[in-house]
Amino acid sequence: MKFFMRLVFLTVILFGITSAGFAIALAENPISAPKTITVALDGSGDFTSIQEAVDSAGKGDTVLIKAGTYAQDLTIHSKEKIKIVGAGVDKTILLGRGTMVGVLHVGKWPYGATDIDISGLTINEHGGHALGIFNGTRIRLHQLHVKGMVFGQQVHDVRIEDCVIGGSETTGVHVTDSQVQLIGNVIHDNDHGVNVTGKSSVRLERNIITRNLFEAVVISDQAKVVLINNTLVKNGGGAAFLGSSTIEASGNIVSLNKVGFLIAASSQTKTSYNALFNSDGNYMRAGSPNVPAPELQAESDMTTDPRFVDAEHDDFRLKPDTTLLNHGTFRYLGALPPLLPPAHNRQ
Repeated sequence: MKFFMRLVFLTVILFGITSAGFAIALAENPISAPKTITVALDGSGDFTSIQEAVDSAGKGDTVLIKAGTYAQDLTIHSKEKIKIVGAGVDKTILLGRGTMVGVLHVGKWPYGATDIDISGLTINEHGGHALGIFNGTRIRLHQLHVKGMVFGQQVHDVRIEDCVIGGSETTGVHVTDSQVQLIGNVIHDNDHGVNVTGKSSVRLERNIITRNLFEAVVISDQAKVVLINNTLVKNGGGAAFLGSSTIEASGNIVSLNKVGFLIAASSQTKTSYNALFNSDGNYMRAGSPNVPAPELQAESDMTTDPRFVDAEHDDFRLKPDTTLLNHGTFRYLGALPPLLPPAHNRQ
Protein backbone atom coordinates (compact mmCIF):
# COMPACT_ATOMS: atom_id res chain seq x y z
CA MET A 1 0.00 0.00 0.00
CA LYS A 2 2.84 2.37 0.87
CA PHE A 3 4.52 1.54 -2.47
CA PHE A 4 1.31 2.31 -4.32
CA MET A 5 0.91 5.67 -2.55
CA ARG A 6 4.51 6.59 -3.36
CA LEU A 7 3.90 5.69 -7.02
CA VAL A 8 0.82 7.91 -7.17
CA PHE A 9 2.71 10.76 -5.48
CA LEU A 10 5.61 10.51 -7.96
CA THR A 11 3.18 10.41 -10.89
CA VAL A 12 1.46 13.59 -9.73
CA ILE A 13 4.82 15.33 -9.26
CA LEU A 14 6.07 14.26 -12.73
CA PHE A 15 2.79 15.30 -14.37
CA GLY A 16 3.04 18.71 -12.69
CA ILE A 17 6.62 19.18 -13.85
CA THR A 18 5.73 18.10 -17.40
CA SER A 19 2.69 20.40 -17.54
CA ALA A 20 4.69 23.31 -16.22
CA GLY A 21 7.41 22.68 -18.78
CA PHE A 22 4.86 22.57 -21.58
CA ALA A 23 3.29 25.83 -20.37
CA ILE A 24 6.71 27.53 -20.29
CA ALA A 25 7.56 26.23 -23.80
CA LEU A 26 4.20 27.42 -25.12
CA ALA A 27 4.73 30.85 -23.59
CA GLU A 28 8.19 31.11 -25.13
CA ASN A 29 7.01 29.77 -28.55
CA PRO A 30 3.32 30.65 -28.92
CA ILE A 31 1.33 29.02 -31.74
CA SER A 32 0.97 31.75 -34.35
CA ALA A 33 -2.47 32.55 -35.68
CA PRO A 34 -3.01 32.12 -39.45
CA LYS A 35 -2.09 35.28 -41.32
CA THR A 36 -2.67 36.87 -44.70
CA ILE A 37 0.45 37.71 -46.72
CA THR A 38 -0.11 40.24 -49.49
CA VAL A 39 1.71 40.41 -52.83
CA ALA A 40 1.52 43.62 -54.88
CA LEU A 41 3.64 44.75 -57.80
CA ASP A 42 3.56 48.38 -56.66
CA GLY A 43 5.22 47.58 -53.34
CA SER A 44 2.10 48.20 -51.25
CA GLY A 45 2.01 44.60 -49.99
CA ASP A 46 4.35 42.44 -47.94
CA PHE A 47 6.15 41.18 -51.06
CA THR A 48 6.40 41.93 -54.78
CA SER A 49 7.46 38.30 -55.44
CA ILE A 50 4.80 35.59 -55.25
CA GLN A 51 7.49 32.95 -54.70
CA GLU A 52 8.95 34.80 -51.72
CA ALA A 53 5.50 35.25 -50.23
CA VAL A 54 4.70 31.53 -50.57
CA ASP A 55 8.10 30.54 -49.19
CA SER A 56 7.39 32.66 -46.10
CA ALA A 57 3.90 31.19 -45.56
CA GLY A 58 3.24 28.83 -42.68
CA LYS A 59 0.48 26.32 -42.03
CA GLY A 60 -2.92 27.98 -42.27
CA ASP A 61 -1.67 31.14 -43.99
CA THR A 62 -3.22 32.80 -47.05
CA VAL A 63 -1.20 34.44 -49.82
CA LEU A 64 -3.31 37.18 -51.38
CA ILE A 65 -2.10 38.30 -54.82
CA LYS A 66 -3.35 41.72 -55.81
CA ALA A 67 -4.33 42.63 -59.37
CA GLY A 68 -1.51 42.75 -61.89
CA THR A 69 0.34 40.86 -64.58
CA TYR A 70 3.17 38.92 -62.94
CA ALA A 71 6.11 37.84 -65.11
CA GLN A 72 6.92 35.25 -62.47
CA ASP A 73 6.99 31.48 -62.03
CA LEU A 74 5.77 29.80 -58.86
CA THR A 75 6.63 26.46 -57.24
CA ILE A 76 4.80 25.35 -54.10
CA HIS A 77 6.44 22.46 -52.26
CA SER A 78 7.06 21.31 -48.68
CA LYS A 79 3.97 23.31 -47.71
CA GLU A 80 0.82 22.31 -45.83
CA LYS A 81 -2.57 23.97 -45.59
CA ILE A 82 -1.99 27.24 -47.40
CA LYS A 83 -4.23 29.23 -49.74
CA ILE A 84 -3.17 31.16 -52.83
CA VAL A 85 -5.89 33.67 -53.73
CA GLY A 86 -5.78 36.03 -56.70
CA ALA A 87 -7.92 39.11 -57.19
CA GLY A 88 -9.85 37.30 -59.97
CA VAL A 89 -9.14 35.61 -63.28
CA ASP A 90 -9.44 38.91 -65.16
CA LYS A 91 -7.25 40.78 -62.70
CA THR A 92 -4.37 38.55 -61.55
CA ILE A 93 -2.34 36.95 -64.33
CA LEU A 94 0.74 34.73 -64.04
CA LEU A 95 2.80 35.02 -67.21
CA GLY A 96 5.89 33.16 -66.03
CA ARG A 97 9.49 34.09 -66.75
CA GLY A 98 10.16 31.47 -69.39
CA THR A 99 12.80 29.75 -67.25
CA MET A 100 10.98 26.43 -66.72
CA VAL A 101 8.37 24.26 -68.40
CA GLY A 102 5.07 25.44 -66.98
CA VAL A 103 4.39 28.52 -64.90
CA LEU A 104 2.85 27.11 -61.69
CA HIS A 105 4.01 23.89 -60.03
CA VAL A 106 2.38 22.36 -56.96
CA GLY A 107 4.52 19.67 -55.34
CA LYS A 108 7.96 18.61 -56.42
CA TRP A 109 9.96 15.39 -56.19
CA PRO A 110 11.04 14.31 -53.62
CA TYR A 111 9.05 17.00 -51.82
CA GLY A 112 5.29 17.18 -51.76
CA ALA A 113 2.51 19.59 -50.90
CA THR A 114 -0.61 18.98 -48.81
CA ASP A 115 -3.89 20.87 -48.40
CA ILE A 116 -3.17 23.54 -51.01
CA ASP A 117 -6.03 25.73 -52.26
CA ILE A 118 -5.53 27.97 -55.33
CA SER A 119 -8.14 30.31 -56.84
CA GLY A 120 -8.73 33.61 -58.63
CA LEU A 121 -5.88 33.52 -61.17
CA THR A 122 -5.16 33.29 -64.87
CA ILE A 123 -2.17 31.03 -65.56
CA ASN A 124 -0.42 31.17 -68.93
CA GLU A 125 1.46 28.32 -70.48
CA HIS A 126 5.17 27.97 -71.16
CA GLY A 127 6.75 25.06 -72.99
CA GLY A 128 3.32 23.51 -73.56
CA HIS A 129 2.44 23.33 -69.86
CA ALA A 130 0.73 25.89 -67.67
CA LEU A 131 0.08 24.15 -64.35
CA GLY A 132 1.70 20.98 -63.01
CA ILE A 133 0.77 19.01 -59.88
CA PHE A 134 3.32 16.47 -58.67
CA ASN A 135 3.45 14.26 -55.59
CA GLY A 136 0.74 16.23 -53.77
CA THR A 137 -2.30 15.43 -51.63
CA ARG A 138 -5.56 17.30 -51.08
CA ILE A 139 -5.06 19.95 -53.74
CA ARG A 140 -8.01 22.16 -54.76
CA LEU A 141 -7.89 24.31 -57.88
CA HIS A 142 -11.00 26.42 -58.48
CA GLN A 143 -12.06 29.55 -60.32
CA LEU A 144 -8.92 29.55 -62.46
CA HIS A 145 -8.37 30.31 -66.14
CA VAL A 146 -5.59 28.06 -67.39
CA LYS A 147 -4.24 28.85 -70.84
CA GLY A 148 -2.43 25.63 -71.59
CA MET A 149 -2.11 22.12 -70.15
CA VAL A 150 -2.87 21.04 -66.58
CA PHE A 151 -0.70 18.00 -65.83
CA GLY A 152 -0.97 15.80 -62.74
CA GLN A 153 1.26 12.88 -61.78
CA GLN A 154 1.15 10.78 -58.61
CA VAL A 155 -1.26 13.13 -56.85
CA HIS A 156 -4.15 12.18 -54.60
CA ASP A 157 -7.43 13.76 -53.57
CA VAL A 158 -7.19 16.55 -56.16
CA ARG A 159 -10.29 18.58 -57.05
CA ILE A 160 -10.33 20.83 -60.13
CA GLU A 161 -13.55 22.80 -60.10
CA ASP A 162 -15.18 25.72 -61.94
CA CYS A 163 -12.10 26.36 -64.09
CA VAL A 164 -11.72 27.29 -67.75
CA ILE A 165 -8.89 25.28 -69.31
CA GLY A 166 -7.90 25.54 -72.94
CA GLY A 167 -5.54 26.50 -75.70
CA SER A 168 -3.10 23.61 -75.32
CA GLU A 169 -1.42 22.23 -78.45
CA THR A 170 -1.65 18.78 -76.84
CA THR A 171 -4.10 18.06 -74.02
CA GLY A 172 -6.16 20.30 -71.76
CA VAL A 173 -5.94 18.07 -68.67
CA HIS A 174 -3.63 15.04 -68.48
CA VAL A 175 -3.44 12.94 -65.32
CA THR A 176 -1.45 9.77 -64.73
CA ASP A 177 -1.32 7.49 -61.70
CA SER A 178 -3.48 9.99 -59.82
CA GLN A 179 -6.78 10.41 -57.98
CA VAL A 180 -8.59 13.46 -59.36
CA GLN A 181 -12.07 14.95 -59.58
CA LEU A 182 -12.92 17.31 -62.45
CA ILE A 183 -16.15 19.10 -61.56
CA GLY A 184 -17.97 21.83 -63.48
CA ASN A 185 -15.12 22.92 -65.76
CA VAL A 186 -15.06 24.18 -69.35
CA ILE A 187 -12.25 22.47 -71.29
CA HIS A 188 -11.88 23.75 -74.83
CA ASP A 189 -9.75 24.17 -77.95
CA ASN A 190 -6.99 21.62 -77.33
CA ASP A 191 -5.83 18.63 -79.34
CA HIS A 192 -7.50 16.39 -76.74
CA GLY A 193 -9.70 17.56 -73.90
CA VAL A 194 -8.89 15.16 -71.03
CA ASN A 195 -6.39 12.28 -71.10
CA VAL A 196 -6.33 9.77 -68.23
CA THR A 197 -3.51 7.22 -68.11
CA GLY A 198 -1.67 4.83 -65.81
CA LYS A 199 -3.54 3.56 -62.76
CA SER A 200 -5.50 6.74 -62.24
CA SER A 201 -8.91 6.98 -60.59
CA VAL A 202 -10.82 9.96 -61.97
CA ARG A 203 -14.34 11.34 -61.78
CA LEU A 204 -15.59 13.78 -64.42
CA GLU A 205 -18.87 15.46 -63.53
CA ARG A 206 -20.77 18.40 -65.09
CA ASN A 207 -17.91 19.42 -67.38
CA ILE A 208 -18.38 21.00 -70.79
CA ILE A 209 -15.66 19.72 -73.11
CA THR A 210 -15.80 21.30 -76.55
CA ARG A 211 -13.96 22.24 -79.74
CA ASN A 212 -11.07 19.83 -79.24
CA LEU A 213 -9.42 18.63 -82.42
CA PHE A 214 -9.61 14.94 -81.48
CA GLU A 215 -11.48 13.26 -78.59
CA ALA A 216 -12.97 15.18 -75.70
CA VAL A 217 -11.94 12.37 -73.31
CA VAL A 218 -9.41 9.55 -73.71
CA ILE A 219 -9.14 6.83 -71.04
CA SER A 220 -6.41 4.22 -71.38
CA ASP A 221 -4.03 1.86 -69.57
CA GLN A 222 -5.54 0.62 -66.27
CA ALA A 223 -7.37 3.83 -65.40
CA LYS A 224 -10.75 3.76 -63.68
CA VAL A 225 -13.06 6.61 -64.62
CA VAL A 226 -16.61 7.71 -63.91
CA LEU A 227 -18.19 10.15 -66.39
CA ILE A 228 -21.46 11.58 -65.17
CA ASN A 229 -23.54 14.52 -66.45
CA ASN A 230 -20.94 15.87 -68.87
CA THR A 231 -21.54 17.62 -72.19
CA LEU A 232 -19.02 16.45 -74.81
CA VAL A 233 -19.84 18.45 -77.91
CA LYS A 234 -18.28 19.76 -81.14
CA ASN A 235 -15.08 17.68 -80.83
CA GLY A 236 -13.38 15.30 -83.23
CA GLY A 237 -14.67 12.50 -81.02
CA GLY A 238 -16.65 12.19 -77.82
CA ALA A 239 -14.89 9.68 -75.57
CA ALA A 240 -12.41 6.87 -76.29
CA PHE A 241 -12.19 3.97 -73.82
CA LEU A 242 -8.96 2.12 -74.55
CA GLY A 243 -6.49 -0.34 -73.01
CA SER A 244 -7.60 -2.15 -69.86
CA SER A 245 -9.52 0.83 -68.55
CA THR A 246 -12.73 0.55 -66.53
CA ILE A 247 -15.43 3.12 -67.28
CA GLU A 248 -18.91 4.00 -66.07
CA ALA A 249 -20.55 6.63 -68.29
CA SER A 250 -24.02 7.87 -67.34
CA GLY A 251 -26.16 10.92 -67.94
CA ASN A 252 -23.86 12.47 -70.54
CA ILE A 253 -24.68 14.31 -73.73
CA VAL A 254 -22.25 13.29 -76.48
CA SER A 255 -23.29 15.31 -79.50
CA LEU A 256 -22.13 17.08 -82.67
CA ASN A 257 -18.84 15.17 -82.72
CA LYS A 258 -17.70 12.89 -85.52
CA VAL A 259 -17.83 9.83 -83.25
CA GLY A 260 -19.63 9.35 -79.95
CA PHE A 261 -18.10 6.49 -77.91
CA LEU A 262 -15.02 4.65 -79.24
CA ILE A 263 -14.69 1.46 -77.21
CA ALA A 264 -11.83 -1.06 -77.19
CA ALA A 265 -12.75 -4.70 -76.64
CA SER A 266 -10.10 -4.83 -73.89
CA SER A 267 -11.83 -2.13 -71.83
CA GLN A 268 -14.62 -2.69 -69.32
CA THR A 269 -17.21 -0.11 -70.29
CA LYS A 270 -20.68 0.34 -68.84
CA THR A 271 -23.00 3.03 -70.21
CA SER A 272 -26.50 4.15 -69.24
CA TYR A 273 -28.82 7.09 -69.89
CA ASN A 274 -26.50 8.84 -72.34
CA ALA A 275 -27.76 10.88 -75.29
CA LEU A 276 -25.68 10.59 -78.49
CA PHE A 277 -26.10 12.48 -81.75
CA ASN A 278 -22.91 12.37 -83.89
CA SER A 279 -22.13 12.48 -87.58
CA ASP A 280 -20.02 9.37 -88.27
CA GLY A 281 -21.35 7.00 -85.62
CA ASN A 282 -22.48 6.94 -82.02
CA TYR A 283 -20.77 3.68 -81.03
CA MET A 284 -17.55 2.49 -82.63
CA ARG A 285 -15.32 -0.48 -81.85
CA ALA A 286 -11.66 0.57 -81.71
CA GLY A 287 -9.51 -1.06 -84.35
CA SER A 288 -7.61 -0.46 -87.60
CA PRO A 289 -9.89 0.87 -88.89
CA ASN A 290 -12.53 1.58 -86.28
CA VAL A 291 -15.83 -0.11 -87.09
CA PRO A 292 -19.42 0.85 -86.27
CA ALA A 293 -20.77 -1.11 -83.30
CA PRO A 294 -24.44 -0.20 -82.68
CA GLU A 295 -24.73 -3.37 -80.59
CA LEU A 296 -22.74 -1.60 -77.85
CA GLN A 297 -25.61 0.78 -77.20
CA ALA A 298 -27.13 0.24 -73.77
CA GLU A 299 -30.90 -0.09 -73.60
CA SER A 300 -31.24 3.20 -71.73
CA ASP A 301 -28.92 5.18 -74.05
CA MET A 302 -30.68 7.44 -76.55
CA THR A 303 -30.03 8.62 -80.07
CA THR A 304 -31.55 12.07 -80.27
CA ASP A 305 -30.87 15.73 -80.96
CA PRO A 306 -30.39 17.28 -77.49
CA ARG A 307 -31.94 20.61 -78.60
CA PHE A 308 -29.34 23.06 -77.34
CA VAL A 309 -30.26 26.71 -77.04
CA ASP A 310 -27.56 27.82 -79.50
CA ALA A 311 -24.84 25.26 -80.21
CA GLU A 312 -23.31 27.42 -82.92
CA HIS A 313 -22.44 30.03 -80.31
CA ASP A 314 -21.59 27.46 -77.60
CA ASP A 315 -24.75 27.86 -75.55
CA PHE A 316 -25.23 24.24 -74.55
CA ARG A 317 -28.19 24.71 -72.25
CA LEU A 318 -31.19 22.59 -73.16
CA LYS A 319 -34.33 24.13 -74.61
CA PRO A 320 -37.50 23.66 -72.59
CA ASP A 321 -38.85 21.21 -75.18
CA THR A 322 -35.82 18.89 -75.02
CA THR A 323 -36.51 15.20 -74.51
CA LEU A 324 -33.51 14.82 -72.18
CA LEU A 325 -35.35 15.44 -68.92
CA ASN A 326 -36.13 12.96 -66.16
CA HIS A 327 -34.32 9.85 -67.34
CA GLY A 328 -33.35 7.33 -64.69
CA THR A 329 -32.18 9.26 -61.64
CA PHE A 330 -31.22 12.30 -63.75
CA ARG A 331 -33.41 15.39 -63.70
CA TYR A 332 -31.66 16.36 -66.93
CA LEU A 333 -28.79 14.95 -68.99
CA GLY A 334 -25.56 16.83 -69.63
CA ALA A 335 -23.72 19.49 -67.66
CA LEU A 336 -26.17 22.40 -67.71
CA PRO A 337 -29.73 22.69 -66.44
CA PRO A 338 -32.39 23.37 -69.09
CA LEU A 339 -34.03 26.70 -69.67
CA LEU A 340 -37.29 27.13 -67.84
CA PRO A 341 -40.38 27.33 -70.03
CA PRO A 342 -42.18 30.67 -70.36
CA ALA A 343 -43.97 31.69 -67.19
CA HIS A 344 -47.44 30.99 -68.61
CA ASN A 345 -46.46 27.38 -69.34
CA ARG A 346 -44.99 26.63 -65.93
CA GLN A 347 -46.80 24.29 -63.63
